[in-house]
Amino acid sequence: MTKHPTPANNTRIGFHYFPDTLHYRDSDLNAWLPELKALGAKWLTLVAPQDRAIPESFIRGIIDAGIEPVLHFHLTMKSLPRADSLSLLFQVYADWGVQYVALFNRPNCHSQWSDDKWVQQDLVERFLDIYIPLCETVCHAGLTSVFPPLEPGGDFWDTAFLRTSLQSLVRRGHQRLLDRLVLGAYAWAENLPLNWGAGGPERWPGARPYYTPPEEEDHKGFRIFDWYTTISEAVLEEKLPILLLAAGVRPGDQRDLNVPAVDAEEHANRNLILARHLAGDIETIHDDIRLEPIPEHVLAGNFWLLAAAQNSPEAEASWYKVNGTTLPIVQKIKDWVSGLGEGQQQSYDNPPRQNHRANHKKNKPIKHYLLLPAYEWGVANWHLEITRPFIKKHMPTVGFSMQEASTAEKVTIVGGEQSFPPEEVEQLRAVGCLVEQVSGDGTSIATQLDKL
Repeated sequence: MTKHPTPANNTRIGFHYFPDTLHYRDSDLNAWLPELKALGAKWLTLVAPQDRAIPESFIRGIIDAGIEPVLHFHLTMKSLPRADSLSLLFQVYADWGVQYVALFNRPNCHSQWSDDKWVQQDLVERFLDIYIPLCETVCHAGLTSVFPPLEPGGDFWDTAFLRTSLQSLVRRGHQRLLDRLVLGAYAWAENLPLNWGAGGPERWPGARPYYTPPEEEDHKGFRIFDWYTTISEAVLEEKLPILLLAAGVRPGDQRDLNVPAVDAEEHANRNLILARHLAGDIETIHDDIRLEPIPEHVLAGNFWLLAAAQNSPEAEASWYKVNGTTLPIVQKIKDWVSGLGEGQQQSYDNPPRQNHRANHKKNKPIKHYLLLPAYEWGVANWHLEITRPFIKKHMPTVGFSMQEASTAEKVTIVGGEQSFPPEEVEQLRAVGCLVEQVSGDGTSIATQLDKL
């Protein structure tokens, strides 16, 4: 069994939510949660903004329904945040019960880099120079880091990118990071056989980067996890867990030009087979061929794409349309889920979630936090004196830690920009804290506090 957390009664069936960060209101949760339950969802990929938190009510609503959220931060090498600017977000998400965070998206593609950075040597090493500090921040918050999904093939061949990355992490001595690492992947089935590439490079030794001989199969199919597993075993001597952050068959897919493009009916039939296969249906058959079992270390397959805005370039692939209609796959999966036998039906009844965080709480653990400045030489006595009446009146938790303050519902800050930079204060608001700030001389601060 994997040492990484999974939802109770894990069927491994999941979905990729909207491909943007604009649909996290309470009304969105109320609209989509019944649909996700009817589809048997146990996992959900959420695109996470880097400048604010997804609302707590949305995150907790998903988790309380027995669904494991995977937060995917689409960072690019063109505009990079500092690790400390994300640390508050990671800590708050962990306190809310989030367990998986993926950083970056398709870093093996030129589009994710500026032109001058892309053409320099040692691309993977330069990526890791940026990725490792951010990944360590994720781990420090108690979260599980997901190595970014790579574009299958890509401008820098993905299997080479992955192998070099793992080798470098070993060489640099980041064993603790590797112990907590999960591999992200995109598993596009296209219009190829669903067993395409099964067995990995050991079965298909003739497949080469950018060239697959006619008699061979490559990794660019649903079974991409077989190829990534071979790499992790060769480098680390173990099978790293794998999350398919987006997977399945998309309308119009036609990699094999000798086979018709995927239409709505084929989209429904093939994705239903994959859903059954993920859930452990050992009798799954496609084109009269029994599909090979999906290994246990593949934690989930999140189907692309639940929904998209009307003007989104991904709207054609969405299962739910803006006009209220759905692709045929929606009803097929709902019928299959509702028709499961009693033994399997338990997987969809939202039992208590297996949570690796013993201190997971419904609300922020601190109601009110008084944040005072601390200096290299210590704490100013006059700050303690002028805040004494406020402390006696409101009885807040008193401290000097921005990170601790982020776990409070309300934060009162004493001090100006010199002690608390505006970007740090904004991070508190971004993670859902109600923030009040007072500054000035002693008399001014005392007067302002008296009015609060």
